[in-house]
Amino acid sequence: MSVDTVVRDEPWPLDLRVHRVADHTLCGRFHSAASGVGRRRRDEYSMLHNNDPRLDCYCGCALADSDHPAHDATTSLGILGTGSRVPDRVVSNGEIAPAAQVDEGWVRRKTGILERRWADPGEATSDLAAAAGRNALQAAGIRAGDLSLIIVATSTPDSPVPPTACHVQRQLSACNAVAFDINAVCSGFVFALSVAQAMLASLGGYGLVIGADVYSRTLNPADRKTVVLFGDGAGAVVIGKSERSMATLRGATLFSFGDLADLIRVPAGGSRIPYTPAIHDKGLHYFTMDGHAVRSFVLDWLPHLVGRFLKQHSIAPEEVRHIVAHQANTVMLDDLFPRLGLPNATMHQTAAMYGNTAAASIPLTLDQAARSRGISSGDLVLLAGFGGGMSVGLSLIRWS
Repeated sequence: MSVDTVVRDEPWPLDLRVHRVADHTLCGRFHSAASGVGRRRRDEYSMLHNNDPRLDCYCGCALADSDHPAHDATTSLGILGTGSRVPDRVVSNGEIAPAAQVDEGWVRRKTGILERRWADPGEATSDLAAAAGRNALQAAGIRAGDLSLIIVATSTPDSPVPPTACHVQRQLSACNAVAFDINAVCSGFVFALSVAQAMLASLGGYGLVIGADVYSRTLNPADRKTVVLFGDGAGAVVIGKSERSMATLRGATLFSFGDLADLIRVPAGGSRIPYTPAIHDKGLHYFTMDGHAVRSFVLDWLPHLVGRFLKQHSIAPEEVRHIVAHQANTVMLDDLFPRLGLPNATMHQTAAMYGNTAAASIPLTLDQAARSRGISSGDLVLLAGFGGGMSVGLSLIRWS
């Protein structure tokens, strides 16, 4: 099943009302236009406000109602800034090879990965996500208080509840932003970008879209099929309508293949197999993957889906100048590239340095390309996500 992003002119079902405060920061609430539900009474927030009825937001702002600033419908939605963050700890092939009963050469030959970054014990997905988001905001010249939307794509949240995006909202003091997570595994960033694009086309304002994962916490050290692949990290983009955007968002399309859901999974820890000590002893809390089947899926299906996507958008393969794909591993990307049939494109890679960073891999790689000035004005960039579900997300951006 596929879903194509359609930018519509009619209003989004939810209306974002913004409350402007004296120091010119912004804070907001979502109100349902259909139900007419307004802001809750102040006394319902008394615990969050330190029992001070003069305060109207948990962060301490005193709010006054005002209309959301109108956005210019003639200005294209684009990427205003990019950012990324990886942990400081470098994990070499030599460190992980003994427990997986392989040697460094085997890891390099099979994956092309030389090292990866793993989070420290006190570092969680939201910490990396917030740092990447902060860097993207700085690059965009946008304050966190100006955000109306934060979406975090992750399959390794801080905890099942609440959304990791809410922790990010708190760390950034982005009081005005509605915050939620999306889980499409390694395709998650493109899924999140597509959702944000559709919402902001009607809502206006700015959105922060983050891909972040800490897979090192889910890996079996003895499983050579997985432990050698994954690293931790986060990447982010700020999007909005602005004439000074660094890239314009074009079309996007999303695919899900539920019949293949068992190819990539963490068996336990959810409602079907709750976590127990016995489950832990069986190792069912670890990430598992049928690597051969996943590889076959990607190499067989992705070229076909990319060709179909470009044809739908009347883009000749020769027009694509850059590919930022999910960084599964360097060997797979090298095998995939010639099959895509994009003769003038450059395949950007970060897997050798950072490993497979799951939902973070596309925005992290895009940030590296942007900061190295590896993309020129007018270049067409294809984002290609693929991962558990199975899922595929494709998006086109035109560099400004």
